[in-house]
Amino acid sequence: MALNVAIIGAGFGGLCMAIQLRKAGVTTYTIFEKADRLGGTWRDNTYPGAACDVPSHLYSYSFEQDHDWSRRYPRQPEILAYLDRCAGKYGVHRRLRLGAEVTAAVFDEAGGRWRVTTADGEHGPFDVVVSGVGQLNRPRLPDIPGLREFAGTSFHSARWDHGHDLAGRRVAVIGNGSSAAQFIPRVAPVVAHLDVYQRTPSWVIPKPDGAYGPGLRAAFRHLPPLRSANRRRVNRFIESVVYPALVDGWSRPLMTRRATEHLNRQVPDPALRARLTPAYPIGCKRIVLDDDYYPALTRPNVEVVTDPITRVTRNGIETAGGTLREVDTIIFATGFLTTDFLAPIEVVGRGGRRLGEAWKDGAEAYLGMAVPGFPNLFLLYGPNTNLGHNSIILMIEAQVRYIMGCLPLLSAHGPMEVRPAAMDAWRRALERALARTVWQADCDSWYKNAAGRVVNNWPGPASAYRRITRAPRPGSFTFG
Repeated sequence: MALNVAIIGAGFGGLCMAIQLRKAGVTTYTIFEKADRLGGTWRDNTYPGAACDVPSHLYSYSFEQDHDWSRRYPRQPEILAYLDRCAGKYGVHRRLRLGAEVTAAVFDEAGGRWRVTTADGEHGPFDVVVSGVGQLNRPRLPDIPGLREFAGTSFHSARWDHGHDLAGRRVAVIGNGSSAAQFIPRVAPVVAHLDVYQRTPSWVIPKPDGAYGPGLRAAFRHLPPLRSANRRRVNRFIESVVYPALVDGWSRPLMTRRATEHLNRQVPDPALRARLTPAYPIGCKRIVLDDDYYPALTRPNVEVVTDPITRVTRNGIETAGGTLREVDTIIFATGFLTTDFLAPIEVVGRGGRRLGEAWKDGAEAYLGMAVPGFPNLFLLYGPNTNLGHNSIILMIEAQVRYIMGCLPLLSAHGPMEVRPAAMDAWRRALERALARTVWQADCDSWYKNAAGRVVNNWPGPASAYRRITRAPRPGSFTFG
């Protein structure tokens, strides 16, 4: 296939696409990466304690399983090293352009190809554009009055200021999701005082983490069938036990009981325990896996603040009722702009239609990958492909396999565009499936857009998505 492919982003998705292209003999591709190194979210998130909540053998490519993982749940440095190793092994570095942030991608109808613009000019033409920017790459900062007046240091957890020593400081953390649960236990022992500002509590369950001993590491290293069996075992457990909790299945009471027992066991103070008890069903927001978060909140130098923030002053944070808590450092653990997807890239398709305009009522894509009016544009980790229970690598590999199946079709028949009728049918199927999920409950989560529509998550098991995307159906597309 003599196709020229542009890949935007060098995280798990973009690298997987590049590796599969190279394995298929396609070397005419370019990876555009805005940062100075590859790694995506695992390059950006370097806060203390940064780690994955999916087991190592499942949070890795199925075709690259011989990594010597040191522990059951991988930490950020080891994941980044894994991605570096994969890129080196498959020789994709030579097709990687670092410091090349894509600002626009425009489809040329006359030539049936795409032109990609970065800060240093226009590139292409490209037959295919694959977006691997993901959902967790643009930090979200809250719009709090007075924030610009703050005289101290402030930063987002995904842009951790390693040059700012927290020892002996008065620190405020705004947010209490998975990132906060990981770094608060590392920060609390060194600061003079820590205020944790919480709007709604998270459900927290134990994290069965631990280092692999030398014997088990050697067994995984030298016995590939054992490694594969462990991967299958973990996947079966997640799909059969965790997933049902998200659709009001048999395991929701079990998961709720486990989380409640975890809270009761680790937080003896009934008043604090009440503040940390969610009022929404488990799974409505992302479930936190952690053993150290609750104990950190019980420390004498830590206060959980549930009063709403009214403003930030020069020296601290003021809450409803007029209480001012003085701090010299604010850390935002407020997540990401997850529902904008490709923003701020200006994507222009057939007829000059802009992707932002097509998505004004909420992002959507056929199979999470293709959008009517945008030929030969494919999305990795696009709308409704995030998982609330399993490894996103499973979804990414399924999508890359699907896109690889599309390349011979568009190479033979010209530009490939999903039919509006196929998109409509997919939307209706998604809506029916999403109606069964816990994400429709009354909770504020990053899975929903401003209108309350779930645009991020896949409502079924990962195995179901992999079956649906096993191969493209040419009848769902127009060509030429």
